[in-house]
Amino acid sequence: MTSTTPPFSAGRGGSGPRVVVVGAGFGGLGTARALLRRGITDVTVLERADSVGGVWRDNTYPNAACDVPSPLYSWSWAPNPRWGRRYSVQPEILDYIERTAREEGLLPLVRTGTSVTAAERVDGAWRVSTTVGGQPGPTYDADVLVLATGQLSEPVVPRLPGLEDFEGPAFHSAQWRHDVDLTGKRVAVVGTGASAIQLVPGIVDRVGAMTVFQRSAAYVVPKPDRVYSERHHRLFEKRPATLGFERRFVYWLSERFNGALVGTSPVTGPFLALARQVWRLHLRRQVSDPALRRKLVPDYPIGCKRLLFSNEWYPALDRPHVDVVTSPVASVEPHGVRDETGRLHEADVIIWGTGFAATDFLRGIDVVSEDGTRLADVWAEGARAHLGLTVPGFANFFTIYGPNTNLGGSSIVGMLEAQADYVAQVAAGIRDGRHRAVAPRPEVWDAYDREVQQRLGGTAWAGCDSWYTDGRRITTNWPGLVQEYRDRLATVDWDDLEEVS
Repeated sequence: MTSTTPPFSAGRGGSGPRVVVVGAGFGGLGTARALLRRGITDVTVLERADSVGGVWRDNTYPNAACDVPSPLYSWSWAPNPRWGRRYSVQPEILDYIERTAREEGLLPLVRTGTSVTAAERVDGAWRVSTTVGGQPGPTYDADVLVLATGQLSEPVVPRLPGLEDFEGPAFHSAQWRHDVDLTGKRVAVVGTGASAIQLVPGIVDRVGAMTVFQRSAAYVVPKPDRVYSERHHRLFEKRPATLGFERRFVYWLSERFNGALVGTSPVTGPFLALARQVWRLHLRRQVSDPALRRKLVPDYPIGCKRLLFSNEWYPALDRPHVDVVTSPVASVEPHGVRDETGRLHEADVIIWGTGFAATDFLRGIDVVSEDGTRLADVWAEGARAHLGLTVPGFANFFTIYGPNTNLGGSSIVGMLEAQADYVAQVAAGIRDGRHRAVAPRPEVWDAYDREVQQRLGGTAWAGCDSWYTDGRRITTNWPGLVQEYRDRLATVDWDDLEEVS
C-alpha cells in the first residue's frame, strides 16, 4: 500500500515538502517540532514501538536515570520546573517526552508499531518500506527522509557458544523482564557500563548472589544528585529565570568538561588529573577490600571511555554476596556462565549489560540512492556524514544523532536541537523553491571528515578502544564544544550543497 499524500511541487508554498522521520525519541520528535515551526506540516513520524520516547521508553531497568542534570537534559523550548531531582529517573523523563509531544501537537504525526525496513529513492522521491506486526506494511513516499534512530537504540548481546542453552531467563538491560522475580536468585550481570552501574545497585539487595563480569573497569566519580523540594518547584514556577540560570550554569560546566576531553581547554591536563584524584578517593572511601579495589582500577587514561557517575556502584560491589570477575566470558551453559579460566559461575538469571550497536547508524534499514548506491556500502569502513547529517549522492537525506555528533559529556539534546533546525531550514528552502533535491558536495564532505578525524586524534578518546570507535575511526563523537557545533549549524551554507537527482 502507498500513502495517498499528493506529490510535492517546489515553490507551491503550503505544507510541503513531504517529510518522513524515522524514530520518535528526543531526536525525531524534536525534528518534527522544528519542521512545524518552519511551516512544514506534511510530516509523518514512523516509530517501531507502540509509543514515543526512544531510549527512555525502552530502558526500564531498576534505577534507570540520566547522568546529565535534567535542567539541561531537556528541550530548551520546553523547560520543566517540576523535575523531581537534579538527575531525573526514567519514568519522569519518559513522562516529560510524552507530555511535551502531546502539548506540541506532535503525537498525531506519529505512526507507532511501524518498523522501517528500507528506503529507496525512486523518480525523485524516497519510497519508504515498512512492516507492521511482522507483516508488510504501508509504503510512504517522501521528498525528505530523516533517520532519527539514535546511537543507543539497538541492544547488543555477544555471540557466545551455548547462548541458547541457558535454562533460566536471560535478557538485555534495555529489554528488562519485569515478569522475572530476582528475589533470592543467583544473578549474573555481564558488563559494567553506564546501564550496569545503575541496575546492579537497584537489584543487589534483592538477589541471593550476584556475579558481575567486568571486561574493563570504569572511572566512577560521585554523582552530585539531590531531590528538588516543593520550595524549588515554586521558585522555578514563579521565577522562570532561576530555572534558566541553572540550565545555563550546568551548560557552562559541561562545556568546560567537554573542552578538557577534546583538548581545547588550557587546563585539560590539570582537569583530568583532578578528576582522576576524585575517582581514586571515591574508590578508596567506598570499597574496603583491597583486592576488590585493585580489580576496579582502569587500565586506560581517564576520559578515554565515558566517565560514569554513581554514589552506589562501588558499595554494591563491596557486598559479601557479590563477586566481580575480570576473566572474559568464554561460553554460556545450561546452569551458568563459564569464564576463560574454565570456571563455571552458576546462575539462575543472566542480565546482559553489554551496550548497544552505537556505530551501526542504519539499524538494519537499507537506504539506496537514485543511482542504486547503498549507504551501507558507502559506510562499510565507518560512517561519516557532513555535519553529522548528510551524505553525497543521497538527496534530501538526513541523519539525526548521526556520525560524529555524540558527546563525552553534556547534554545530547542541545546537539539534536541544532540538527533539527538545520533540517527544517533545508526543508523550508525546498518548499520555497530554492532547491528541489540537495546533498553535500563530495569535496565538502571529504574536507569535513578529514577535519573531524584529525581533531579526534588529539582527544582523550583516541587513547583506547571503546564503543566510540568503528575499526580505526572514531565514528560517534564530536571533537569540539557543543556551542561550536550549534554555531556551525545555525544557518545553512547553501554553497556546501548541490542539486542532485
